[in-house]
This record gives sequence, structure tokens and C-alpha cells, in this order.
Amino acid sequence: MKRLATVLALVGTCVLATTVDVTPASALETYQAQMEASDAASQARIDMIEAFGPKVLKPGQYVWRDVPDEAGPERVVISLSDQMAYVYRGDTIMAATTISSGRDSKPTPSGIFSVLNKMPMYRSKKYDNAPMPYAEFFEPHGIALHAGYVGDEPNSHGCVHLPTAFAKKLYSITDIGTPVIIGA
Repeated sequence: MKRLATVLALVGTCVLATTVDVTPASALETYQAQMEASDAASQARIDMIEAFGPKVLKPGQYVWRDVPDEAGPERVVISLSDQMAYVYRGDTIMAATTISSGRDSKPTPSGIFSVLNKMPMYRSKKYDNAPMPYAEFFEPHGIALHAGYVGDEPNSHGCVHLPTAFAKKLYSITDIGTPVIIGA
């Protein structure tokens, strides 16, 4: 019996030690994911009004309130049609800001993503060494949330530009794996 237990323990160890190649769900750009992201963006606008009142933010402005860590994990919701970003902790909206997303010729992808990599200061390899402070990459080809010019309309090459102070605060509370939900 003791020998059987030892054999089973060893077999179990071998099975548990076997690596399974699992690709994390870092990006879902399916129609269903895009619809869910659009719904999340619409709800975020409602949540912002309930939390902060009927404010209309000018380009580069944001609102931020303290929400306890115990409220839950963070997630970022982007509304491409409103040119807004929203930050949640659990089910509670924590912040909102204006953004500039990708222009028509270089659109920001929509769907459900997660932060793949973070760099406090990065320089674009594609666009003339352009600075990308507080970069949070959510797409493997270099598309990120980062501090950048926030104008009246989409103006990036696909990234989501955030006001610098907002990008710095966001960078400090997010981790690799934080969901980034981008709706039309």
C-alpha cells in the first residue's frame, strides 16, 4: 500500500509538473467581444455621470476619486466614439478622462484586451523615436495606452493618448494582465 501511494504521488508530480502551452486571453477582437466592449463603454458613461455629475471634460482634463483597494481589481474601459477612458476598481468607477485614439487611417482596435507589458518610458520604433511615457502595451504590435497629445479628435497611429498626469496615475495602479476594454 505504501508503495502504491508513492507511485501515485510520483505520477501526480509528473502530471502536475508537465507544462501545458496555454496562450493567455490577451486579446479578443471577435464580433461578440467588440459588442461587449461597446456595451461596457456605454455603461461607463452612465457610471461617470452617476459618480461625478454631468461634467463635460475638455481635452486633457480628467476626474479621479479614491476607491479602496478592497473594491476589487482594476480595469480600463475606452470609448472610441466619446474619446473617453474610464478606470474601474471592481464595479466602482474611479476615474475618467478625455483621450485621443487612432485616426481613421490607423484606427485603435476594439475588443477585449489586457496589459501585456509596461514601460515607464518607451520610444516608438515605428514613428521617429516618438516618446511614449507611461506606456501600457495591450496589443503585441506596439499599440499602447500612454501619455500623449489629447486633442479634439483622434490623432494617434492606433495608440490611446492620455493626459500625462492621468497616464502616470493609471500606470501606478495597473499591472500586467489588467483588462483593457475598447468599445466603438
